[in-house]
Amino acid sequence: MGQVLKGRTAIVTGGGQGVGQGIARALAAEGADLLIAQRRIEDAEREAAHCAATFGVRALALKVDVTVREEVDAMVATTAERLGRIDVLVNNAGGSFARRLEKHSDADMQDALLLNYWSAFWAMRAAFPIMKAQGHGRIINLGSLNGVNAHMFTVGYNAAKEALRALTRTAAVEWGGHGITANVICPSAASPHAVEYFTENPAMAQAILAQVPVGRFGDATADIGPVAVFLASEASAYMTGNTLFVDGGGHINGVPWRPEVED
Repeated sequence: MGQVLKGRTAIVTGGGQGVGQGIARALAAEGADLLIAQRRIEDAEREAAHCAATFGVRALALKVDVTVREEVDAMVATTAERLGRIDVLVNNAGGSFARRLEKHSDADMQDALLLNYWSAFWAMRAAFPIMKAQGHGRIINLGSLNGVNAHMFTVGYNAAKEALRALTRTAAVEWGGHGITANVICPSAASPHAVEYFTENPAMAQAILAQVPVGRFGDATADIGPVAVFLASEASAYMTGNTLFVDGGGHINGVPWRPEVED
């Protein structure tokens, strides 16, 4: 596409691996300066060094536990202080575990919401005054087909991701007048965790692929990254409150997802 994000600055949570890594690299390839936030600082540092060396952008690494509000607030403040502005906020960090609905404890549900919903809310709230003052902002939240299709045994994750979609649409309505857009990507890409799972469960992998019209799993950099670039760019300035399914068409009829769990 060619440096469409030159002069812009982006935060990518969970940007040191998987989908977040793919998005961070795609943004950097288009000229965006980055802050990569990761709980494992070595992953963030490795990725920041790669983006700086490969794409010639400023790239910072920061150790952040997104389930701690103070660390999320500090992440936003650090980005504004060291990179000068915040144009793009990518709330990618998240995770799930498999357990029957009735086996979910209150703590399980609270943990799922902290990681997959509250972290994004805190980051958006902290970034809003900066984006408002700039008259420009792009919020990209990572949703999940688990929530859209109500996949079995991940109720905490499902509920949190669907709450995140509602949060995104509400931000689109309330903040649109300030030049801020908010959209969701529901991706399907072969993250390290997914590769590990499907290697151990080849029958599940084949069953899922049978329901994906394009016939393959997505690549974080080649397939998810360019969509994030579009949402971060001026090309999407009139598009907000949407959910983009970047999944090879798997959302159309749904895909099977039934991991083994204890009774």
